[in-house]
Amino acid sequence: MKNKSDIAIIRKKPVDVNAADIQTASGILIATTENIGYMAGLTKDVFDRCYNNLLEVTAGKPVGIYIRAGLDGTGTQKAIETILTGLRWRLMSDILICHGDWNNDFIAAVETLALGLALQVEMGA
Repeated sequence: MKNKSDIAIIRKKPVDVNAADIQTASGILIATTENIGYMAGLTKDVFDRCYNNLLEVTAGKPVGIYIRAGLDGTGTQKAIETILTGLRWRLMSDILICHGDWNNDFIAAVETLALGLALQVEMGA
C-alpha cells in the first residue's frame, strides 16, 4: 500500500509573496534568474519586503534554491547565501545553477532539487 504524502505545494509569483507565507511554509524553494550578475529584482524585492519580519521567527527554515544564470551565477549565489546566513535558514542541498544556453536537462535537475526538498521536509528536516 502506498503512503499518501501530506505535502501541499503552493506556488506564488514574487510580487504575491508576503512574510506570513514564508513564516507558515514548512520549506521554501526559491527560483531566480541572474540579472546583471545578481538575483532578479523581484526576488530581491521579496527579501526587501519580508526580511525584517522573518528574522528570529524563521530560523532553521529548510530551503532549496536554483538560479537560471546567463553568466556563471556566482554573484547571485553569494548574495542569496548572505541573506540565508542572516535569516539562519538551512540550505538543504547545494544551490543549483543552471547556466549557459538553455538545456532541457535543467528541467530534470530542478525537479530533482524540488523533490529532494519536499522529501526532507516531509521527513521532518
